[in-house]
Amino acid sequence: MHSITVDKDLCDGCKRCVAACFTDVIRFDEQEGVAVVKYPEECAACSWCELSCPTGAIKVIPVHPVRMPELYPEPVNPKSYVNR
Repeated sequence: MHSITVDKDLCDGCKRCVAACFTDVIRFDEQEGVAVVKYPEECAACSWCELSCPTGAIKVIPVHPVRMPELYPEPVNPKSYVNR
């Protein structure tokens, strides 16, 4: 699961991240006046919330569980092949 954090000390309550989150993971807590992460398991790791935050209060750390494939097989490009 991706890691999403909101630094409440940096959040100024502008709600830009809430508007940017198309998966509805980021919500606004009216009592505290800051953004909060409600459904981290539904995060698409698009980083729109992080990019839209003017104060840098949001950090998205994506987790990619699928290993990247080799670029080329050994016969095509022997120098890129990794022996195991």
